[in-house]
This record gives sequence, C-alpha cells and structure tokens, in this order.
Amino acid sequence: MLPNNKEKRNQGDRGPASPGRKGPQFNIYWLYAIILVFLVGSSLFGPLVPNMAKINELEFRNMVAQGQVERYTIIDNRKLVKVYLNESGRKAHTKEIKEAAGKVEAKGPHMAFKITGADVFKKSMDDFYKEKREAVTAGSTTTAVNEVPFDVESERDWFGSALQFILPIILFAAIWFLMMRKMGGGAGGGGGGGGIFSIGKSKATLFDKGTKVNITFADVAGLDEAKVEVMEIVDFLKNPKKYTNLGGKIPKGALLIGPPGTGKTLLAKAVAGEAQVPFFSLSGSDFVEMFVGVGASRVRDLFKQAREKAPCIIFIDEIDAIGRARGKNAMMSNDERESTLNQMLVEMDGFGTDTGIIVLAATNRPDVLDSALLRPGRFDRQISIDKPDLKGREDIFNVHLKPIKVSKSLDIHKLAEQTPGFAGADIANVCNEAALIAARKNKEAVDMQDFQDAVDRVIGGLEKKNKIISPEEKKIIAYHEAGHAICGWFLEHAYPLLKVTIVPRGTAALGYAQYTPKEQYLYNTDQLNDQICMTLGGRASEDIFFGKISTGAQNDLQQITRMAYSMVTVYGMNEKVGNVNFYDPQQENAFTKPYSDDTAKLIDFEVRHLIDAAYERTKQLLTVRKEEVEKLANALLEKEVLFQSDVEALIGKRPFEDKKVLTTEDTTPTENTEANQDTTPAL
Repeated sequence: MLPNNKEKRNQGDRGPASPGRKGPQFNIYWLYAIILVFLVGSSLFGPLVPNMAKINELEFRNMVAQGQVERYTIIDNRKLVKVYLNESGRKAHTKEIKEAAGKVEAKGPHMAFKITGADVFKKSMDDFYKEKREAVTAGSTTTAVNEVPFDVESERDWFGSALQFILPIILFAAIWFLMMRKMGGGAGGGGGGGGIFSIGKSKATLFDKGTKVNITFADVAGLDEAKVEVMEIVDFLKNPKKYTNLGGKIPKGALLIGPPGTGKTLLAKAVAGEAQVPFFSLSGSDFVEMFVGVGASRVRDLFKQAREKAPCIIFIDEIDAIGRARGKNAMMSNDERESTLNQMLVEMDGFGTDTGIIVLAATNRPDVLDSALLRPGRFDRQISIDKPDLKGREDIFNVHLKPIKVSKSLDIHKLAEQTPGFAGADIANVCNEAALIAARKNKEAVDMQDFQDAVDRVIGGLEKKNKIISPEEKKIIAYHEAGHAICGWFLEHAYPLLKVTIVPRGTAALGYAQYTPKEQYLYNTDQLNDQICMTLGGRASEDIFFGKISTGAQNDLQQITRMAYSMVTVYGMNEKVGNVNFYDPQQENAFTKPYSDDTAKLIDFEVRHLIDAAYERTKQLLTVRKEEVEKLANALLEKEVLFQSDVEALIGKRPFEDKKVLTTEDTTPTENTEANQDTTPAL
C-alpha cells in the first residue's frame, strides 16, 4: 500500500492547485535572519529613539539662550542628551518634532543629540553660562540666560546588552551547525553524502518504483541470449509465483562478463527500466575510500537500504575494483579492499542473509575475481556478453539508425559485414560519425559513403590531407601497402581485401589495408601462418623493391610476435615445445615463469624460426608476384585509395574467393601502421 500512497501523494503535488513551478516555501533560516537583523538594527539605531528629533550642541545652546528649554537629561553611559522643551519651544519647533514623532506631546523628551562625554558637556555649558553673564555685565545687548536644570542618569541599553550576549552565541551556533551539516553531508541527503559523519553511508543511486528510465530491452540489440537470461530475472520479480509454485528459487546474483563496449551497463539500465522494483546503481570504486573500514561500512549500509526496499536489485558496475582474488600476491595485497570483499560475501550469502535482493554486477576482468564471489549462492549466473556476430551487428545498426535520417540506398547488411569485431559502442560511434560527416557536407540524408568514411575514421583515425610527405616516403608507403594487399590476395587463408589506402590518418598511420574477415572461431596452423605472412607483406615488399627496410612495420611486427608466441606457448602448435600451455591468467602478476630457462630458450628459438620461415615464404610470394605489386603500388600513388573492384581490374579476381577466410582474435580490420615521420630515417 505504501507505494500506492506515495504515487497518490505525488499526483496531488502535480494537481491544478500547483501547476508548473512551486511557490516559495517557508524556511527556518528566514526567521534566524530576521532576528539577527532586528538585533543589529536595534544596537545601531536604538540610542536615537524614533520619537525624538535630532539636533546638535550649537542648536541646543541657541534654544537655551532663547529660553525654549525646560530641562534636559544627560545619559552618561550612552553619551546622549535628551531635551525637554517648554511651550514656546514646542511652538517654535513643531515641524521638527512632528517629523520625528508624528505629533507634539508636552511630556517629552522632544529632542536629543550626541556628546563626547558628560563632564566635558557640563564644563562647556558652565563656560556658556559664564560667557553670557560676562556679556551682560559688560553692558552688551545680550539678554541674560537662565541656567536650565538638568539631570545625569545612566540608562540600560537592553538591545545592546542582549546583542553583545546573544550575537556571539548565534555566530558560534551557526558556525557549528554549518560544520556539522558539511561533515554530515547534509540532512536527509539520501544515498550518502560526502561528509565525515556520512562517509560510511552507501553512495548508491536509487531508481525507485515509478522512476522513469528511458532505456528498455527494446533498446538492447545483438545480445539475445544475455537478454533472455536477464529478462527471466525481471520476470521472476514481476511474477514470483510462476517459479515458486514449482519449487524454484530466485537467483541471488548474476554477473555480466564481456569485453568493453559490448553493452553490459546498457543491459543493466534496461533492467532498471523494465523491472518496476527499486534499483540501486553504483560502481565498485564507490566502496573505495582512504579511511579504514569505510568500504565494509558502505556495503553494510547498501544492503540495509536494500532490505528496506526488498524485493529490489543492486547493480555494481566494475565489480573487479573490490572483488579481486585475495592473497594471490602478498606484496600487492590490500587489507581494506579484502575486508570490503569479505563484507560483500557475507551480505550476499552469509549466516543472516535475507531473500528478495538480487545483485547484478558487471566486469571485463572475470579472471581476477575471487572464487568465493563467483560460486553459486552468490552469483548463481555468469552471463557472457561477447562482441556481436553479423546478425547482432545488423540489429545494433538498426537500433542506432532510428534517430538518423539515412538514405534509402543504405545497405545495413553490408555495413554489418564491413565492421567485424565492432562492439556495440563502436557501432554507435560509427553511426554518430557518419551523421556528423553528412552534416559537414550539407547532405539531407546519410548515405553509404558517409558510413564508409566513418568506419575509416574509427579504424585509422582522423584523415590528414595536409600532412606533408616526401615523394620518396610516399613511394615506400605505397609499396608497403601493396605488399600487404598482394599477400592477402594470393594466400588461401588470408583475409579478402576490402580497401587499401596511403592517405595518412591518426597520429602515426601513414597508410592501411582494410579486410573483411568472416565469422570464425577455430583456426589451424595453415590459417595462422598465412595471417603472419600477410602481416609481413609490407616489410618484405620494402626489402625486395628498395633493398632496405624502414620503421613502417612497427605495428606489423607487434602483431606477428604476439601471434607467434601464442602459437608456441598457448595453442601448442609447435612440435619441439609440444602440446603445452604456459598461460595462466591467475598467475599473470607473479614474478616467476612456469617453465625453465632451457624451455624459455627453446620457445624463443622456435618463435624466431617460425617468423623467419614465414618471412622467407612471403618474400618468395612477392618475388613471383612482383609485377602485380608494382601495378598496385603505382595505382596507389596515382589514386591514393583502391577498392576491391579496382584491385580486380588491375590483377584479376582472387583465386580463393569461395574459401573460408580467417578472423583473428583482434577482430578489427587489420591496420598496418607506419612509424611517425619524425622518427623515420631519411632515405
């Protein structure tokens, strides 16, 4: 009933009585400010009460000389003189008195003025009377002045005394209150503030029932299997009896595993939009703080809030920040992180664990997580989210192209074929870049050429048309890329060429060749050897046609070295090293290697022999196809960009078109990166 009451209350707030912006609301700080202003004003303006006209000492003496003053009172402690006028004085100064007091009263006081001191004023009045008497004695026309009676009093300043006593207390209380508010992170901050007293509070963002989240499962494409798994959890929360009637239990946790950009967080947002239950969202780093014990305290507070909102979902992004395996490396251990993990384990499945809380987490480093965290009972399901296949990429393109005005001739299936290995985030970036490119060209719709330019932009970086390249270097780049293209064209298991260019892009790429690998998950030695040969094609072409090599093969050498070591030490594709695997992800931070020095020498020798054999094979191929390399290089120097159809027109169709082709683990189209010109030796 509580959620319904809350919804009704919210609807009442938005009723016709209060449309649009709400009016100003009373705040207790206004009352404090009014009292403070009143006290200060009373202290400053209290001595000159509003019912007395202000005069100065000279005007007072003139009034005494004219016989208009009945008496006066000296307020010693306030250095003030109050003047009481007689009837003639009141008549003479009716205007001034009315302006000050509003009316003329016989009682008085009627006027007041400031003095420097009571004794000084009394002496000045004595001198005034003496001067008047001497003037009369000397026969002056001045009339005699009668001395006016006066009193000397001390008047208590209630406002001033109160202000002197209360103001320091108010200031101290205000400073203390502000400090406590700052340290406490603000009253009613909900979700934990940043103060010292709320540092142990959870920083989770709560999406309560009824909160509008714009992302749903309809916005998630290319993750069909993972979506089904997560949707089942949401369905359990909506219809629990469907499962409990058969004796099933709700999963306590689900771990989303996959490379960056594949849509793990997007899937969690869709859960928040579809579940219609309280959804707590936070990052693993939110538990990390410089103070000891804060992480465990935040875990306790998070689950305390979750129990109050149960049934609910907790989503922890990048859980590897706190879930790393304990005790693997004593030199790199972190007691604070381990205590946070221990508290997480207890809360998820401990002695006093409550039901109704589902923990959803995401990471791209499952290999570093603690085994106790991954066991059933804590994370019952591990949902793998890989990079999308051809159909998945096509579905993702359809989702991201909805808000974009595209040309009718756009072939989405072809776009999906040209972007193998692209994750969902990469495809979203391509769509956005294509729209920006089309807008830059003042087009009314985004066409295929814009998307191809966007793919080039994502793969190779920004095109640099104004980059100055000498003719000699340009020729080297052309032959280098032609070597890659020819090897890919005439090797059976290599990628079919899509595009080759010598237009500079990015920070160091002076040219690259783009291929279209098909979806493939298993590779044999012939396929990997052809891939190494194709990658070495640029270096071999430089060696054949110029008799020397350049720094342009830096990226190529990195790829073949990684691939060759994987063949020998990971895949067991070497006869002398044997069918062994020396890769252990759990020991990647260890200082020892799992083989002897003799085995290390053997591995290095076999890797070098493998690469040397591939290099010689590549040189032989390019020597036989020397004429084709020259044709392709000259065409590149002339046009700068060649597509598959251009290559077919120059050297004929690829002889292995119907064969299955290879995709590497690094599934982005192969990019042959040249070294920066500043570091390239002059030729």
